[in-house]
Amino acid sequence: MTAQAFDPLEGVDESGRMAPKAYDAIVLASFGGPEGQDDVIPFLRNVTRGRGIPDERLEAVSHHYRAFGGVSPINGQNRALRAAMEAELRRRGIDLPVYWGNRNWEPFIADTLQEAYDAGHRRVLAVTTSAYSCYSSCRQYREDLGMALVKTGLEGRLEVDKVRQYFDHPGFVEPFVEGVTEGLAKVRAGLAGQGTPDAPIHIMFSTHSIPMGDAEAAGPRNGEGGPVHEEGAYVAQHLATAQAVLDRIPDAAGVEWSLVYQSRSGAPHIPWLEPDISDALRDRYEDGTRGVVIVPLGFVSDHMEVAWDLDTEALETCGELGIVADRVPTPGTHRKFVEGLIDLILERTIDNNIADRPAATTLGPWYDVCRPNCCANRRGEKPTIAAVDSTVGTPLPNPEM
Repeated sequence: MTAQAFDPLEGVDESGRMAPKAYDAIVLASFGGPEGQDDVIPFLRNVTRGRGIPDERLEAVSHHYRAFGGVSPINGQNRALRAAMEAELRRRGIDLPVYWGNRNWEPFIADTLQEAYDAGHRRVLAVTTSAYSCYSSCRQYREDLGMALVKTGLEGRLEVDKVRQYFDHPGFVEPFVEGVTEGLAKVRAGLAGQGTPDAPIHIMFSTHSIPMGDAEAAGPRNGEGGPVHEEGAYVAQHLATAQAVLDRIPDAAGVEWSLVYQSRSGAPHIPWLEPDISDALRDRYEDGTRGVVIVPLGFVSDHMEVAWDLDTEALETCGELGIVADRVPTPGTHRKFVEGLIDLILERTIDNNIADRPAATTLGPWYDVCRPNCCANRRGEKPTIAAVDSTVGTPLPNPEM
């Protein structure tokens, strides 16, 4: 059956807020990761699909997975998050099943959507494990869901929407508030133990580096129905969220902080967001910093890029320099984060609807339905859900079909 024509703005107000719907299932969509040494290269092929990267180069960058037995923590963390979401739904007396699908490893999103459809579901709401706005953290998920509908032949048969980006939802912010508060106390205690209680401390908020072109393209563009950010929405959202965290911590008053980046993977000649966290640590040490609180602000869980780039490389750099450091936990399955995800779902449902949409920064609440060309794919157009110009995942002519 072919997709039906429809008005993409029907049921969506000027702020990009969609009218509540009767969703009958939730899909937790994530990045995916290998679960054994034999999975590592096939997984990396999936991640780099279409770029023509030979296996020899993939093997050269596989060391962080190899060091952990070829197992990424992300799949186990997503299983735990899915179980926590299901438990919170049951606690509230809400009958909504939670399915789980990945972009780059089993269970794949296409198989998950097929599973949901075969179980009788026709209107699905997606929650992704990425809080911010840029191509790889929002639009690429929307593309993968759209392409999965086309691949499975479910286009026009299964309706798929997505919750808003939740970078400044209190459920995402508050776990970091707790973590930074505890991290500051640990670093101060460590410095006192060394006899330097007044040594300077710096708070480093770390996130995934992305190409500068993607950073500048992140978010809606001028004249396309949304705020304009000179540096792009990705950077602006991180800076605003970091400030929102610090504003809630009296003990952080006067402590210097910065936004740093990690996990760069692109060609050397392509500019990416900087500074890299290890470079920033060395620079801060030269400026006199002796204590650092590392905050993985860009990440939902302690997956490989946290376990390797922060817990291995960054903390090793701190050890080499003699910096007292503490790495703050990610939200993971923190009670407030799980409750926040369920609240985000209930913003969109008719039953048990939550009309209030909290946001800890002036940038939010973000859109339910993305603006035209929001976080544009600079490499070419693909079928995409949850945008005003979407042609897949759209309202069904008969949701009971």
